[in-house]
Amino acid sequence: MKKKLIGLLLSAAMIGTLLTGCGSSPAESDKTETKDDTAGTDDSQKEDNAGDDAAADNEGDKAPAGDMTIEIVSKGFQHQYWQSVLKGANKRADELGVKINFVGPNSESDIADQVQMLTNAINAAPNAIALAALDTDACLDAISQAQSANIPIVGFDSGVPGAPDGAIVANAATDNYNAGAMAAEESYKAALQDRIKNASGPVRIGIMGQDATSESIISRGLGFVDKMIELVEADNKTVSVEGNDKYVTDSTGETKDGADVILEVVVPASVTSELSAVDCQTLLNKPDIIAIYGSNQHSGDAMVTGDENLNKFGTGDDQVIGIAFDSGKVIKDAVKSGKFIGAITQAPVAMGEAVVALCVSAATGEEVSDVDTGCQWYTAENMDSEEISQNLYD
Repeated sequence: MKKKLIGLLLSAAMIGTLLTGCGSSPAESDKTETKDDTAGTDDSQKEDNAGDDAAADNEGDKAPAGDMTIEIVSKGFQHQYWQSVLKGANKRADELGVKINFVGPNSESDIADQVQMLTNAINAAPNAIALAALDTDACLDAISQAQSANIPIVGFDSGVPGAPDGAIVANAATDNYNAGAMAAEESYKAALQDRIKNASGPVRIGIMGQDATSESIISRGLGFVDKMIELVEADNKTVSVEGNDKYVTDSTGETKDGADVILEVVVPASVTSELSAVDCQTLLNKPDIIAIYGSNQHSGDAMVTGDENLNKFGTGDDQVIGIAFDSGKVIKDAVKSGKFIGAITQAPVAMGEAVVALCVSAATGEEVSDVDTGCQWYTAENMDSEEISQNLYD
């Protein structure tokens, strides 16, 4: 009996040794793949971890990618935009072998619901949290709780503006200034350059902003204005920036008499569809107007409403070039019909991929930095392509 017991103990010890040897290799492999794949997202994330003794000493405390869980708290869930973010997040999570839980309130006005979801996410003790805050102030207690638990938070979409220093390790979002610049560059190349070159006198381009307070709206407007100035002046034409003081002051241009191109920025007295539609009508009725750019869905929709009885938007030589931002149904229909020459869409699928990659990097102790998730210019010709259509949302 004693010999039999000893034999059983020896067998158990050998099996344990074999299991230990088999278990260490895959975990180490997963960690390497995570670092390589994530580093490819943004060059600024590449770190010299191999020569960092402190990082090597702490590596045992970090979960390999295959053991990670990431909580993603968005501004919504049902909207097609957030479903596109989820698509990208799932794709990246599958590639990196991590588990994600993606949640969001039914409406982007349900602030209390989002705060509860964030609290639940923290209580789940994940390796990292991604957050697109509806109201940063409402989330402050939960954010402090995450900090106390050493759970890194990555912002996405509009991020977590006004969060305490160090609370958000990085953001994955559209660079709105660059996106506005893309709208200017693509529309200039497609139609505006020839219009300006062949004009017999000064011409006017309208820029419609929903407000002069939102960082994203201002950046989209200034990106368009500054790039248009650059393009026009490169063709030896002069530019005057007029209209809303905030945009005029913060742009790279200035107001001047006798300019070849007038960039006029209009902002309604309050954010209503009716006032923005009137702004559009006022611009359309100016005899020197050749184009109008709406810097978000609100402005783009108002452009369509404002033109309902005027029918001045289109691609004909005597029509006004319409340029929009975002991809709600009204704007998409205007692009498809030729009323607008094109529009900018954000890239929610790429955003979902980037936010998961940032969370993995942050959870493994790598230094991370903000990632521009990009944008796309869509027209009637390319909007049905797979690459573009997955990022168009209602």
